[in-house]
Amino acid sequence: MNSKFSIRDFSNIFALLAIWIFFGVVSPTFVSPRNLSNLSVELAITAVLALGMFLIILTGEIDLAAGSGVGLFGGVAAVLACNHHWPAPAALLVTLIVAVTIWGLMGTLIVKEALPSFIITLAGMLIFKGLHWKIIDYKTVPIAPSSEPTMFTLLTTWFLPPLPSLLLGAAIVAALVLAEMKNRRRRAEAELPLDPADIAYSKLLIVAQIILLFVVVANQYQGIPLPALILGSTAFIIHMLTQHTPFGRHLYAIGGNAEAAAISGIPVKGTIIAAFAIAGSIVGLTGFMQTAYNAYSTSTIGAEMELDAVAACVIGGTSLRGGRGTIAGVLFGALIMASLLNGMTLMAVEPAYKLFARGIVLASAVWMDERMKRA
Repeated sequence: MNSKFSIRDFSNIFALLAIWIFFGVVSPTFVSPRNLSNLSVELAITAVLALGMFLIILTGEIDLAAGSGVGLFGGVAAVLACNHHWPAPAALLVTLIVAVTIWGLMGTLIVKEALPSFIITLAGMLIFKGLHWKIIDYKTVPIAPSSEPTMFTLLTTWFLPPLPSLLLGAAIVAALVLAEMKNRRRRAEAELPLDPADIAYSKLLIVAQIILLFVVVANQYQGIPLPALILGSTAFIIHMLTQHTPFGRHLYAIGGNAEAAAISGIPVKGTIIAAFAIAGSIVGLTGFMQTAYNAYSTSTIGAEMELDAVAACVIGGTSLRGGRGTIAGVLFGALIMASLLNGMTLMAVEPAYKLFARGIVLASAVWMDERMKRA
């Protein structure tokens, strides 16, 4: 991998610092432990959905139905658990299976009939939004009809206690160090190019400091929130999938040149369908977290979330044409989007201005993507 930083890396870092400094000055509660804990939950919801979007964009496709799916699947689980009194685990599991099936069928329709994903997922956005409204009967459906917490509500209300949080953070840092040492040894034995040791371990040190800083700040409130753990687990799985399996290499190859990938024997159609199915599971998971965070399902859940997911991917360096992108970049892009929305909420910014800001960020990210291609 190239160890050099690009213009995009510096611009993203400066943008994030500017956002944090601005909101920290204008609204000091932005940097309070409680709000940073809330920010980590909001980041987790945005970033998990962006990771699913990342898989689809890698192939050169797009998913405009993700936001509506978040609302739909969260609503289905809420209705099953609250109105029909299903056990929360059963409601979540059945809904997750439905999500995977629907997204897999949508991917099948796109590749088997050679239809544009833009149009099919746009149609899906409208259909799923309508289904969501009908399922909740245009009402607000709470997910906790009683004061007793359920598995559903615990998705965003449970925290890993401070001591286990600290031990987990230390274990993750130790695992990263061992993984880096093992990777460097393997590459050296295979006579593959390596980043200079000082650069590689400097990067690792920065990541370790970020992890431990997050744990320390989280422990000042109640510990690490469950959504942050879900995000970490999801990011690890997607990273392993895209970087250490043939399926991941196929995703990049298809996005780079689908025709060449097909000629080389890659199952293009099956890979794209699988990417949609996996993304469907992530859309369902995001729907559960977003609905749990709101404590109810209503018609506005999931609105415009697909745009935040696309923006997070593009801000982080994922090409809309496919074939390029990293998990770290997606997470960084999601942090920028989550920080922006959280800060504007603390300032009680009008919804119209929030939309303006999100649109400007998305347009700027796409513009940067095009500029980087021409450079």
